Amino acid sequence: MPSSRKLLIFLIFTVLFDHPFLASSFNVNFDFSSLTLRNLTLLGDSYLRNGAVGLTRDVTVPSSSSGTLIYNYPIPFLDSQSNTTASFSTRFTFSITNVNPSSFGDGLTFFLSQDNQILGSPGGFLGLVNSSQLTKNKFVAIEFDTRLDAHFDDPNENHVGLDIDSLDSIKTADLVLQEIDLKSGNSITAWVDYKNEFRVLKVYLSYIPLKPDKPVLSVAVDLSGYFKEFMYVGFSGSTEGSTEVHLIENWSFRTYGFRSFRPKKPHNVSDNSVFSTTPSIPIARSGDKHNRELGLGFGIAGPAFFCVFLVAFGYISIKKWQKLKKVKSFKAELVTGPKEYNYKELSSATKGFHSSRIIGKGSFGNVYKAFFISSGNIAAVKRSKHSHEGKADFLAELSIIACLRHKNLVQLQGWCVEKDELLLVYEFMPNGSLDKMLYQESEHGVLLTWSHRKNIAIGLATALTYLHHECEQQVIHRDIKTSNVMLDANFNARLGDFGLARLMDHDKSPVSTLTAGTMGYLAPEYLHYGKATERTDVFSYGVVMLELACGLRPIEREPESQKMVNLVDWVWGLYGEGKMIEAADKRLNGEFKEEEMRNLLLIGLSCANPDSMERPTMRRVLQILNGEAEPVVVPKMKPTLTFSCGLTMSLDDIVSDLD
Repeated sequence: MPSSRKLLIFLIFTVLFDHPFLASSFNVNFDFSSLTLRNLTLLGDSYLRNGAVGLTRDVTVPSSSSGTLIYNYPIPFLDSQSNTTASFSTRFTFSITNVNPSSFGDGLTFFLSQDNQILGSPGGFLGLVNSSQLTKNKFVAIEFDTRLDAHFDDPNENHVGLDIDSLDSIKTADLVLQEIDLKSGNSITAWVDYKNEFRVLKVYLSYIPLKPDKPVLSVAVDLSGYFKEFMYVGFSGSTEGSTEVHLIENWSFRTYGFRSFRPKKPHNVSDNSVFSTTPSIPIARSGDKHNRELGLGFGIAGPAFFCVFLVAFGYISIKKWQKLKKVKSFKAELVTGPKEYNYKELSSATKGFHSSRIIGKGSFGNVYKAFFISSGNIAAVKRSKHSHEGKADFLAELSIIACLRHKNLVQLQGWCVEKDELLLVYEFMPNGSLDKMLYQESEHGVLLTWSHRKNIAIGLATALTYLHHECEQQVIHRDIKTSNVMLDANFNARLGDFGLARLMDHDKSPVSTLTAGTMGYLAPEYLHYGKATERTDVFSYGVVMLELACGLRPIEREPESQKMVNLVDWVWGLYGEGKMIEAADKRLNGEFKEEEMRNLLLIGLSCANPDSMERPTMRRVLQILNGEAEPVVVPKMKPTLTFSCGLTMSLDDIVSDLD
């Protein structure tokens, strides 16, 4: 269909359904037999694996963890014009497994909330409520609790309950009496039904996908007072000192009770997601012949006039539409995600993008510290360069990070496209970049401790494991370096700057592209062939690990001889001589465990192996760091590689590029 015809159909659709007399909320119906990231947002420790979402960490040692899964799009629950409240029904299959049955707790919830960023504390707070702000999050939730928490008046360690704005359940049901064991490890199917006309909520549970006749929990409750015009639906889960794992395996959801359809904010859903509609059809009758003739005249003239109006309106609007098409496509993708800021607000928060507010430089421009007086929040604002390349980087970064949610990634808070400016708003990182802390701040007395460095190594490995192995589409970052690793208030690593990142399907080979990134961190095969793969990211990670351990840049000039020294070569040389521990950062004054330092240096060398096939995956690296796998065997002598033609770039070229 030509674009002009598509535009005309869209305009007709918009005019018809935006007419105030026809406006109404609509019923929603989706069914995910297998979960993907296409329509879901994962927060906290949640992850996608084999078509199921884990809400808490899958570990063999007890830990504290919390995570949420949220359907991306807001769902109408209240039609303000007719004051009609929706009924809803959901079905999902979940399982709660544990490698150590004596280490149980805490459970999971299905919730409805006004907030699409809801993420609570671990433990008895079920990932739903913040331990320091118990009344902040507003929700209606069904809890599936596996620990008796006296603080919340739990009846036992195997119950289901209805929670509204509090984890003190309105009503609970003992599942032992229902012969349901939440901690059995078996798949359990749950049905939650709320019928607005009867003001009753019911919960059903079964080990088989056949809905029982009798609910395990039935509550007479009027939820209409808690429903807003639009709400989000999802799941949360948590543990505290436990190895319990909470998995959501499939999910369907529908609302009903609205009589007409208005696609207030159209959005794409998966192939098996459907919006159901129940149109109302006005019927007019008249026994008078004159009225019939008059009606016939209006019936013919009215649509004709309306069509002429639409054609004229479409012709006038088409150029404006073309100009704003890309911006509107952003809004369609991000309508329920990061906030859209206006330029005036960002300019005010950065004092007109004053040079005194510059805190760094990203791949597409300066980064400014922003103070939002109205909210008291602090953020980091990236402002694009005025160039085609800057715009391309902006689009690349926006399209990728808008759908990524992980505790070790810098969180995108908002964006702006105005006045030919391209801006991204991130959460502010109080401790700046790893580059700054390792090299600049250390000159003024601030030094990263060994404990901080170990934590940073694990955090960065966790982020890359997520990007490489746990996203629906694999993300290759292509610019892993210390200046792109940010540190939050607790010195946790947050990977940022996705301006050079590329998405690819897990089962497809990477596409050859122009080499991009930062010299000193680029793998040999990437420099030669220009192909970015997960293994090129692993190489860059290895260089960063050596920087963490040694406190030296990838390429340094010796003070005495002014000779250029490659960090990987230097550490490998000490390793071959049996003196690798001498590579440790002298500023640490030996305040580290030798075995841990040796392990980090070996990980750095194994990741920076010139032979890409010998490098470990990021998942393997994370397992080694967590003590869950044996270290990779590293040869005493650094392997050498030969290519069909030599590289023309000298070490001096590399250094000048870094400058």
